[in-house]
Amino acid sequence: MMKDVRLIALDMDGTLVNHDGEVSVENEKAIQRAREQGIHVILSTGRSLFTCRDISDALGRSSYIITVNGGEIYDHEYNLVDSTPLNHEIVKALWKLKIEHDINFWTSTTQGLFNSQRPFNKEIDTYNWLKFGFEIQDDEVRQVVMDELLSNTALEITNSSPTNIEINPAGVNKAAALLKVCKWLNLSMDHVMAVGDSLNDLAMIREAGIGVAMGNAQEVVREEADWVTENNTNHGVAKAIDQVLSCK
Repeated sequence: MMKDVRLIALDMDGTLVNHDGEVSVENEKAIQRAREQGIHVILSTGRSLFTCRDISDALGRSSYIITVNGGEIYDHEYNLVDSTPLNHEIVKALWKLKIEHDINFWTSTTQGLFNSQRPFNKEIDTYNWLKFGFEIQDDEVRQVVMDELLSNTALEITNSSPTNIEINPAGVNKAAALLKVCKWLNLSMDHVMAVGDSLNDLAMIREAGIGVAMGNAQEVVREEADWVTENNTNHGVAKAIDQVLSCK
């Protein structure tokens, strides 16, 4: 039986957008149909606001937007209402790990986005770090790094693709952020449908009243979801939304 969905939380990469980073007309129209039915539709993404605001604007601003895996939450006017940064000592340890294994990195800070091609040029202590990530093509090296990170209880470890690792402070994830949003909107997680494809979506898919995996989702995400929609190149988000609307 379909639950009373009042909020739809959508991941972006691998979910809402296609391989070209675009939102299909089908997905866009489905989002508008949901909003016309009084359903909140929000982005819940690993991206920073800077890299998703254009899509948010194009879709029409929502009540809230969750970014950097829950590290930041913004309201409908893009005012920052919640932030949980990584502390500097953690970042220093992550940087040491990057040097030790000679691996590619990328990160979100409030001062900008940095990666192996565009490195930061000041001391770690001078930045406000929101999320740190590694891109590791070698399976064995990735597993070694993953094992070391998982042993640190101060970290929340996920991914947004099979070859990367995403690091937030422990307890910072999309589910925790959605719980805050639900409280502000006077809803419960039972009223939420969450849609995603990767490990950084797993917490919200587990905690939502309805957890939906994309057809292209990682296997563990498909296994944990209540059901699986089409893939991100075949308007899986639109099909999931229409499934909900058909029960209203």
